[in-house]
Amino acid sequence: MSEPITYKTLERAAKQHTGTPISVAVLGNAATQRLSRAFAGALSLSGFDVTCFDAGYDQIDAQILDTDSELYRADPAYILLFLCAEKLLDAFRTTPTAERPLFAEHMADRIRSYLALIESRLRATVFLCDIPAHDDGVFGDYAYSQPMSFPYQMRKLNFLLSETAAADKHLRIVPLSLIMAQHGNTARDERMYLAARMAISDSVTADLALRVAREISILRGAIKKAVILDLDNTLWGGVIGDDGPDGIALGELGEGRAFTAMQSWLKELRMRGIILAVCSKNEEEAARLPFTSHPDMILRTDDISVFCANWNDKASNIAAIQKTLNIGFDSMVFLDDNPFEREQVKAVHPTVTVPELPEDPAMRLPYLLSLNLFGTSSYSDDDANRTAQYIAEAARVKSAQSFADYGEYLKSLQMQAEVTPFVPYWYERIAELSQRSNQFNLRTLRMTAADVEHYASNEDYITLAFTLADKFGSHGLISVVLLKRIPEGWFIENWFMSCRVLKRGMEDFILGTLIEKTGGALYGEYIPTKKNALVASLLDSLGFEMYEIDETGKKQYVLPAGCAAKPTHIKGTAPDPGQNA
Repeated sequence: MSEPITYKTLERAAKQHTGTPISVAVLGNAATQRLSRAFAGALSLSGFDVTCFDAGYDQIDAQILDTDSELYRADPAYILLFLCAEKLLDAFRTTPTAERPLFAEHMADRIRSYLALIESRLRATVFLCDIPAHDDGVFGDYAYSQPMSFPYQMRKLNFLLSETAAADKHLRIVPLSLIMAQHGNTARDERMYLAARMAISDSVTADLALRVAREISILRGAIKKAVILDLDNTLWGGVIGDDGPDGIALGELGEGRAFTAMQSWLKELRMRGIILAVCSKNEEEAARLPFTSHPDMILRTDDISVFCANWNDKASNIAAIQKTLNIGFDSMVFLDDNPFEREQVKAVHPTVTVPELPEDPAMRLPYLLSLNLFGTSSYSDDDANRTAQYIAEAARVKSAQSFADYGEYLKSLQMQAEVTPFVPYWYERIAELSQRSNQFNLRTLRMTAADVEHYASNEDYITLAFTLADKFGSHGLISVVLLKRIPEGWFIENWFMSCRVLKRGMEDFILGTLIEKTGGALYGEYIPTKKNALVASLLDSLGFEMYEIDETGKKQYVLPAGCAAKPTHIKGTAPDPGQNA
């Protein structure tokens, strides 16, 4: 297992200035200088060139309430808001006794007012630390059932803040209380708080900064989409080919509990939208047997999107799985108990995440949970259907092999597209697709659900969401286009699409829709990233003319008068002609 990243590591990294520019701010009611440095360092390690504004000690009111404050002039994209329990206890003690049962409501209202002011002046996402447990010792254990007590009010405040975050797409809760609990007695030093108002230790500061940096990376598209699973001694104890279904360890006896717990967690990931695939050195018939016949198996065949069991090396099989799923290697996690197999996969596919699983099966799930690999920035109904979508895709691939002519295959699919504006039902899914799409993403401008809602209600934008279905099933939402009004016509502010529908004519269908909506007065731009070379020539292939390219590879395009989209085998519905127009 890799060594933990320390505060000193982050402090050194904060001095580096390479990568994608990003502006952030740190506000707190305690000393935040070290947190700001750690935050900048964590973002630097994540590939960002960071500009970090630190408001200083207890400057929340001054920075948020003043419309001309340094905070608003800094215009950060992300704000880390830190409220230490000790300062809240000071406020609680000055609250009249009769008002103490309402302390959490009043504090939650105050924080909501902060958020409303920030949202009215900035397009920033706020990361708000929850309040760690802090027992003032006044009521003893009775405090946790007594509304007059400080511990009771802090637990209530955390609940109210979580409710606020569920309704406010600009707010994310950071589990500082969990981080501090993991550090135990080293989470804080009373002497440092009294001397310098430092509410958390450097080790907690480092983990907090890394956690928020990870969440920002997720918001900007760095998410894990799939888990590739070994079987023997990973999903169950023993070797299925030698021990048979009755001899493997699963269930409530002995070490079987550890494997059952692992499968239960993987099942929950699958239900949340993480793709599960199998990569095993085994005879396929034997490998599949526990999934269909073992009474203690939690995972079943229909939980697995791609089942790859043979005697090829695992790196080659992972490459085949990647090709089937059509996702980046860096969005894949490979779980295998064998150190040799892990090293071989890391050597061939260095961007695949390969956790160093502990030898003891009982310690593996706690270790994986500590890595926090599967963060997300949104959740929609489509997530639960993702496995079925990939199983249907495998059926499409098999069907295509029976056709000598690809055009006839596309015709046989009976494809049907639907085009709608951004509507509330799609907000979360559009945001998620924005963050998941790296290869087919023309300008790679990420969107949150709040951004989607903003564009949907703005008359200067045309918003288009595309779904696709065929005889094998629905792909769900597969592409989004955002058009911005400009003096010359309409500019393609963003266009991203799921790679699983490539080479089916969807790009031409979408262009036809754009021409219909704008009369053909279309302008576009390609901004290159490390991952979107796939669309470097997209606009060229659709008939746009490039009129400018700069030293970074950014290209400017215009659609010539009279240009039309190529015909496709996709039938579709047109969007509401009046939407956003």
